[in-house]
Amino acid sequence: MTFRFSLYRNHKWLVIASFIFLALGMLSPEPALAASAAHSYSFPDSSWEQDIQSMKTRTVVGIPEKHTVKDGETLLDIARDYSLGYLDLKRLYPDLDPWLPPVGQELILPRQWVLPATARADIIINLPELRLYHFSKQKTASLVQTFPVGLGSSEKPTPVGIFAVGEKRKTPYWYIPESLQEKYKQKVMAPGPHNPLGDYWIGLGHSSYGLHGTNNPWSVGRLATNGCVRLYPEHIRPLFDQVEMGQKVQLIYEPVKLGIVGRKVYAEAHPDIYNLMEDYLYSAYQKLTALGLSQYVDLQKFRHVLEEKNGMPVNVSKSTQEGLESNN
Repeated sequence: MTFRFSLYRNHKWLVIASFIFLALGMLSPEPALAASAAHSYSFPDSSWEQDIQSMKTRTVVGIPEKHTVKDGETLLDIARDYSLGYLDLKRLYPDLDPWLPPVGQELILPRQWVLPATARADIIINLPELRLYHFSKQKTASLVQTFPVGLGSSEKPTPVGIFAVGEKRKTPYWYIPESLQEKYKQKVMAPGPHNPLGDYWIGLGHSSYGLHGTNNPWSVGRLATNGCVRLYPEHIRPLFDQVEMGQKVQLIYEPVKLGIVGRKVYAEAHPDIYNLMEDYLYSAYQKLTALGLSQYVDLQKFRHVLEEKNGMPVNVSKSTQEGLESNN
């Protein structure tokens, strides 16, 4: 069952939240269609590690969608319309001119995600995929919302770690880092259209890092900040309202994710954006082994996903004769 309602519309921007109820008795073989921009999904409230061993849960949400390029659209327009970041599309279509994509070309949009396996907080931000996951409890299940984010540049990377929400500020002042004060000719910037924090700030513990909006939406989905986490204005607003003081925010570095739908194994790979992986391939195969999934996976398909690193979840299960289906 899918319920949709409009949250925000201003000219061409349309954000819709989709509530997909996935109680165990209601699961379909494949993810249900969600033709919307912002996502909210429910999933069984149980141990991810235990369930992936027994193949009894779903850790993949959403489904890829199609979009035909219209006259005047850019990849940045399309990304924002579908709650994606710029790099989500650029990784899939590296040869397309982001400003002049061919009118009439059909694009596959990566609107399917493997949930992070290391989710241990209310908000999980997986740096390599530039994406935030907000988990919340309901009576019978857990809900997850997911949004694209902008992160720190290679010179000023966003840190990995666990923080507690330390403050929430509307129309925040920006206390400019000393390294940038000469550029902006001031130490504090008042709220307004030139303030890069946008209209909302969620501080991370006692650090100088936080989640915030932006006055430059095209920077979402890029490595473009001084270490903070930047969201589209239409995403930070509802997140700000939902997040409570003291809730945990975990920033993780998980370029390769593995998930299941029914008895199918999905792999999702992203680039090592900060060059932190000593051996990318070895780490990925180690994860496959640690989760006990090696026997179910076609290693050639898995290797192809690791080489592509385009962020699209791919079914890497063995054939029906050799893999998961034969174990039914």
